[in-house]
Amino acid sequence: MTSRERVLAALRLERPDRVPYIEIGVDDAVARRLLGQPVAEGAPPVLIESNQRTVEEEKALARAMGKDNIVYVLRAPVFAELSAGKDGRLFYADGLIRSADDLPTLALPDPASDDLYRGLEEFAAAKEDFALFVVTRAGFFPAVLSMGMARFFVALYEDRALAEAVMDRYTDWTAAVAERVCRMGIDVFVTTDDLAWKQSPMISPELFRQLVMPRLRRIAGKVTKPWIVHSDGNVIPLIDDLLSLGIAGLHPLEPEAVDIRQVKRRWGRRVCLVGNVSLVTLGRGTPEQVREEAAALVRDLGRDGGYMLSSANSIASYVPVENALALAGAVGS
Repeated sequence: MTSRERVLAALRLERPDRVPYIEIGVDDAVARRLLGQPVAEGAPPVLIESNQRTVEEEKALARAMGKDNIVYVLRAPVFAELSAGKDGRLFYADGLIRSADDLPTLALPDPASDDLYRGLEEFAAAKEDFALFVVTRAGFFPAVLSMGMARFFVALYEDRALAEAVMDRYTDWTAAVAERVCRMGIDVFVTTDDLAWKQSPMISPELFRQLVMPRLRRIAGKVTKPWIVHSDGNVIPLIDDLLSLGIAGLHPLEPEAVDIRQVKRRWGRRVCLVGNVSLVTLGRGTPEQVREEAAALVRDLGRDGGYMLSSANSIASYVPVENALALAGAVGS
């Protein structure tokens, strides 16, 4: 099987020739080390909303890591203050949408503009046998970030119209983008909206069904490629709702928050599970510990299909190169 065939088979809950290995993000510092490129001291921090590599670099990284996918990021901007982390990544601080007076500043790129998709056209034309993932966001989490967490959650009770207006801006944008990119030779559509803390969803399941699900359904109506939903934390109370959207995959099934084997037993015939290799192991463990954890997941979850190996988020800048390589080695060749 080609990488693309392998990924699509897993997402159809079929058994591919081997368990696919994918990542939805690899920090630039790790990527450079894997590609034998210099890591510049004092380089400007990187915003994860942007693409960090050309298609040729992305394919070279996939080969170096043994990945079955390449990634193109197409996210709407977040309106928030930025804070630089020590490892070369920018993080969002306080949101800039603080009242209805700020809504005119929430100007998103025109989703009908051909210019927005030039880079993706290059990726689609040159993807070879890799599965091309487009990574974006839906409406909930960019609204949280653009308003700031505390302000957003307070607004749900004190100014719900503002919170819904911000969610609608992002939802409508993502729905339009989804319709366009699904016609462009992509293989997998990914939305990365964190919906949960480690202990529970960020909002009650009842409020999630009132506020978030109708907006996700608007996006679902435009998605014609396999859809992977990403959320950190304990999403178990939300899984049945998410599956009603017709999603194909659930990522990353954070091991500190969910028992992936329990999820497999309960929902494994309805959705492909993706991820679960702990970032603690990847960041602090030995290559042998990484291999053991990953190999156990491949053995327990992959024998009947419907599983793709991945980190339980992304390959962060603190992951040693030898651990990143050990992860891919767990699926064989």
